[in-house]
Amino acid sequence: METYTFVAEEKARIDKWMSEQSDWSRSQIQDWIKAGDLLVNGQIVKPNYKLQEGDEIVVTVPDAVELEVLPEHIQLDVVYEDEDVIVVNKARGMVVHPAAGHTSGTLVNALLYHCDDLSGINGVKRPGIVHRIDKDTTGLLMVAKNDVAHESLASQLKDRKIKREYIALVHGEVAHELGTIEAPIGRDTNDRQRMTVTDKNAKEAITHFRLLERYKDFTLVECKLETGRTHQIRVHMRYIGHPLAGDPKYGPRRTIQLNGQALHAATLGFFHPRTNEWLEFEAPLPADFEAELAKLDKIEKTR
Repeated sequence: METYTFVAEEKARIDKWMSEQSDWSRSQIQDWIKAGDLLVNGQIVKPNYKLQEGDEIVVTVPDAVELEVLPEHIQLDVVYEDEDVIVVNKARGMVVHPAAGHTSGTLVNALLYHCDDLSGINGVKRPGIVHRIDKDTTGLLMVAKNDVAHESLASQLKDRKIKREYIALVHGEVAHELGTIEAPIGRDTNDRQRMTVTDKNAKEAITHFRLLERYKDFTLVECKLETGRTHQIRVHMRYIGHPLAGDPKYGPRRTIQLNGQALHAATLGFFHPRTNEWLEFEAPLPADFEAELAKLDKIEKTR
């Protein structure tokens, strides 16, 4: 168990104020209040308690109960594999690792069935997982099969040596052929399930984009990640007024007929952790993405 202490700086509802000061959700904070794991001035309070300036809040976070993650016979599209690394072309709808609400059917469950030699650095729930892509984003991601490989790939990510290029269909006509979005990303204080461009508790985020094709009401772009923040491309494209088509979290409600955002991790490149050889892989757009593009009216380029 870990204990955290806060001192209220203003009058506010406790769950809202606490969620703004941390990465904890309001529902998680409410659960701790109900369980007596969160005290105000040494006393148990109600979830709707109104903080007063100077109140001392002590949170005792219970030890996490490790999920039992079992191997499952789920088909994987393995693009590359050797004794150190697996590169997988992830399907739409597949969660990368187990979490609340998704304890089976994940990429990790499938990997545990496929091989028994994954890196243990991220523990039981995320063996071998160096980076992730969202549930409804398709495409390439790398998985480490041992701790040495994991450390090498994680270091390359940190040093921005990994090549990650995505294909995205966005709303509207993007004005520029090339562009860079440099805007910090943090958690949305009004909705803890969303990220947003903000200066509050944010991290540097940089996305480069290149126009690929124009359609009526849409634009197909290639996005290259320099950093890897949660929902980065989805947040950045929305920030410049061009949210991803099909995005239920950051886009308009009525959009293309796709079960999730039109975002595909098309290119992945990295230095092999053992040989230092540069490896680069490409994955074609999935069939459902291609089918939606075929329905759109292409705008011919003019000079």
